[in-house]
Amino acid sequence: MAERLSMNGRMEAAAQRGSHLQAAAQTPPRLGPPSAPPLPPQEGHQEGHQEGHQEGLVELPASFRELLTFFCTNATIHGTIRLVCSSRNRLKTTSWGLLSLAALVALCWQLGLLLEHHWHRPVLMAVSVHSERKLLPLVTLCDGNPRRPSLVLRHLELLDEFARENIDSLYKVNFSKGRDALSATVPCREPRFHLDRKIRLQRLSHSGNRVRVGFRLCNSTGGDCFYRSYTSGVAAVQDWYRFHYVDILALLPTAWEDSHWSQDGHFVLSCSYDGMDCQARQFQTFHHPTHGSCYTVDGVWTAQRPGITHGVGLILRVEQQPHLPLLSTRAGIKVMVHGRNHTPFVGHHSFSIRPGTEATISIREDEVHRLGRPYSHCTSGGEGVEVELLHNTSYTRQACLVSCFQQLMVETCSCGYYLYPLPTGAEHCSSARHPAWGHCFYRLYQDLETHRLPCTSRCPRPCRESAFKLSSGTSRWPSAKSAGWTLAALGEQGLPRQSHRQRSNLAKINIVYQELNYLSVEEAPVYSVPQLLSAMGSLCSLWFGASVLSLLELLELLLDALALTLLLGGRWLHRVWFSRPRASPASGVSNIKPEASHMPTPAGGTPDSLGPSRPHLPQIMLPEALERVSAEDSWTGPRPLETLDT
Repeated sequence: MAERLSMNGRMEAAAQRGSHLQAAAQTPPRLGPPSAPPLPPQEGHQEGHQEGHQEGLVELPASFRELLTFFCTNATIHGTIRLVCSSRNRLKTTSWGLLSLAALVALCWQLGLLLEHHWHRPVLMAVSVHSERKLLPLVTLCDGNPRRPSLVLRHLELLDEFARENIDSLYKVNFSKGRDALSATVPCREPRFHLDRKIRLQRLSHSGNRVRVGFRLCNSTGGDCFYRSYTSGVAAVQDWYRFHYVDILALLPTAWEDSHWSQDGHFVLSCSYDGMDCQARQFQTFHHPTHGSCYTVDGVWTAQRPGITHGVGLILRVEQQPHLPLLSTRAGIKVMVHGRNHTPFVGHHSFSIRPGTEATISIREDEVHRLGRPYSHCTSGGEGVEVELLHNTSYTRQACLVSCFQQLMVETCSCGYYLYPLPTGAEHCSSARHPAWGHCFYRLYQDLETHRLPCTSRCPRPCRESAFKLSSGTSRWPSAKSAGWTLAALGEQGLPRQSHRQRSNLAKINIVYQELNYLSVEEAPVYSVPQLLSAMGSLCSLWFGASVLSLLELLELLLDALALTLLLGGRWLHRVWFSRPRASPASGVSNIKPEASHMPTPAGGTPDSLGPSRPHLPQIMLPEALERVSAEDSWTGPRPLETLDT
């Protein structure tokens, strides 16, 4: 009985094994290493799962679609959320996409206009009125009577004779031979000079009722000639005479002085300021070759109140001398108002006061403040100016233009114009040393008149300057009733006796401030940096409701997109590189098939015991965690069937 029960137990165990083997035979074999049994979870791992996913330092989305969806959902820019929440409605998504694109185009267009306007550097002129005590500007007065230097007196007399011949041939005028008293003594040693009689006045053409008059100038070889012509015969005669006159004065030594430069008698008969007499040290005197004796009133006077009684009053002697009558046709006084330590350019910025009158000159001063680069081309005290000033004074644009022209004259013609200061090492132009200097000078002067010389661009305006606006009123002085005693009283102050009854030899000038209020004109940029940023922020807020933080969000989107592009591109390159077939170093691609002896054999069987349907996999070294796998779940296959003892 016991033996039968044992036999029945064995049969049941064999049946159970057979059912297990049948189920295993029906299950397809697994390729690859066997899966390890689940390890018992550690304590820290369980806590991490309980707390949730822990975010890393830098995380990127898996695709561009996920990146764009996250941005549109969380961005502070208006309208972007509509691109996501309406994704199931294609009409709304398309409409909001087009609206966003149109808003972006309009924003870029207006930002472009704003930046273009800013890059032109526009400025605003801010005008303000100030009231304070002001120093009176300097006033330069010239009598208009240039003198004849005794060293070249004979040459000037020859020039007068040549001028009479030219005027007589043109206009048939009986030109009087008015010789002055200064020609009584002629020095024995005069510089050698040959008057160029080829340069003479001519009638050039008839244009309707007008006759053009001028003179012909040629270079040293005579191959290049041109006519310096004028529509006014008076201007032609004066310019022609001035050319020969300067040519003669250039013979004088540079440091030459003559007693004839000083005027006989006194030019200033009376001077007072605010009821007090002026002093001799408050005058600076110099002689101009074409404007005569000049005086600069250089008193440090502060205007306390406006009005005639609080200004400068001058009584001047005005007499027409017979010296060089062709240089000037005016009878009167040249007056120029200019700033302190500025060179007086009487020929450019002066006005005339006729004799026998009292003129009241009212001054109003305006201050101009320019911004400088990049808003305007100006200089502060001559800084950054390419031209070296030839005047020993403060920087003015007129002084820079004169210095620039003189330097170009020296470079082009190898000599300098007599009426302008000389650069170091240069000499004045004269026909005795430079026969064709007139041709070179007038060619250069024409280029200056037509703005073809670089002097205009090389000489910027000062960034800070004072502009004087003048207004004048004149009246007859002295009057017919007061002329007798006025002239007699002035006779004791130096007025010659022959001028006692000639009112036309006197002039009175009052120089006052019209008002102590002055205008300050300051340039201000239309768009400073804060204003530009404010305008750009207004446009961004108008079209997208964006702020600076919104722009940072856009920047973050661009950086994430760039990083994602690099990452995905790197993965693609990695797959492409490692998917390429590789050749054996000796014989190329290996086609060796594994032999049966090299194949793994199931435990307790032969290589062919499982039949051809079973795959033969190589032995793989498993990690320590997988070494605990039981032999029953091993990849080597099921155990062989047990036989029943019969």
